[in-house]
Formats: sequence, structure tokens, C-alpha cells
Amino acid sequence: MNSEYLNLLLTRQMPYGKYKGRPLADLPGHYLGWMARAGFPKGELGALLALMYELDHNDLRRLLDPLRAPGPR
Repeated sequence: MNSEYLNLLLTRQMPYGKYKGRPLADLPGHYLGWMARAGFPKGELGALLALMYELDHNDLRRLLDPLRAPGPR
């Protein structure tokens, strides 16, 4: 795993669909599960979504918390 991908999960936004504009790290688990079943897109976006799915599925979302910018959400 490329450690830069963890930062990209927080900054890269979903480019299309129901959750367009939402950071990849904030996509709901049910949506990530659907994407996993339907097939992730090719390229970097697919790799990032697959990583986020694994973090969510294994209850590891909290690993991203230290990387988040401080302040209100």
C-alpha cells in the first residue's frame, strides 16, 4: 500500500454519482460494499475506493483520524 493513498482518501472527492463531491474517506460503508460487489473502476480511483472499502470493512476508519485536519466538521 502506498502511504500517500491514506492522505488522498481525505482530499480526493468522489467524482460522480450520489456522493459526488464527498471525500472518499467519508463515503458510507454500504456504498463501498456495493462498489466492491459491482466492481471498482480502473486506475487510481478504483485503488483508492478499494482501500477505503478494506478500511471500512475491517473497522479501521479510525486510522485516518490523525491525518484529518483539526477543526469543525
